[in-house]
Amino acid sequence: MLGKTLSPSEISTYQAIAAGDHPESCQATDRLAALGLVERRPHDGAWVAHDPRAVAHGLMGDALTELHQLVTRIHEIPALEGLAADYDPHRMYGGPASEFLPTRDAMNKHIGDVSVTATSSVLTAQPGAPADRDPRVVALGAQRTIETLAAGAAVRSLYTSAAVSHIQTAAYVGQIIDAGAEVRTLSGTFPRMMIVDGRHLFVDNHVVGGADSDAGWHVTDRGCTAWAVTVFDALWDRAARWTNTGPRAASVTTGRQRQILVELEAGCTKGQAARRLELGERTVTGELSALRKALGMQTLYQVMAWWATSRDRSLP
Repeated sequence: MLGKTLSPSEISTYQAIAAGDHPESCQATDRLAALGLVERRPHDGAWVAHDPRAVAHGLMGDALTELHQLVTRIHEIPALEGLAADYDPHRMYGGPASEFLPTRDAMNKHIGDVSVTATSSVLTAQPGAPADRDPRVVALGAQRTIETLAAGAAVRSLYTSAAVSHIQTAAYVGQIIDAGAEVRTLSGTFPRMMIVDGRHLFVDNHVVGGADSDAGWHVTDRGCTAWAVTVFDALWDRAARWTNTGPRAASVTTGRQRQILVELEAGCTKGQAARRLELGERTVTGELSALRKALGMQTLYQVMAWWATSRDRSLP
């Protein structure tokens, strides 16, 4: 087959032979001969040009034959894959593994496309610090959740405890709870994820270095998604119901401060706690300073000693 277009040298060599010239053998003449465009007479070594239309028709016939063979082989693939159960009957394979989604738009599109097909459950874990978003985006998200609930799917959402005091997030959660969703809050860090019908898992990117910070993965492997459901259920069992968070004035600490204290108690430095909670180190320092002032204490050691026996530890 042709494989690639003719080079200018090959074209000019063919034109010269067609005009009656007899160039020396070279790379151009060798390629033209391989394609059937020219032929060397054995008795005198002169080059003879052939009709390029006939050569083109021949190549087209070869291409169609190869295409037919390729289509036939493709049609055989499902039957061949079906034999895997006989070859390896003691193993179960989960199917296609995952797809990298390099941008926020790609993530949102895939999540939207998958979530509208939910029939049994949608599980979401949102560990990030709450922040004001475009009200139109929030309204769209609430509407999608309400439609998912109306279609008969259960919705369970897990938020960081700091979200309780965030006005926009609290209003959104109130909407979806009224529509039938279950919402809980949890102090400390946990992985971000979304699981649809126990078959589709969306997670942050931990594979591709230097990728967009909003990149992620759509995972459809049965083993991975089942494991993620187990992790979500374990987090859910440790979390507090949103409606049971209690009055904010009754606690000394804020939800964010409790998140920071949980990380420090686990042995993290302030810098490590900031990274795990996706906060700036100055924010962490400011929160701890405000808490020291509220408690009338001078050092972080005093705060941690107080935290060890504080009733605030039971709050989300």
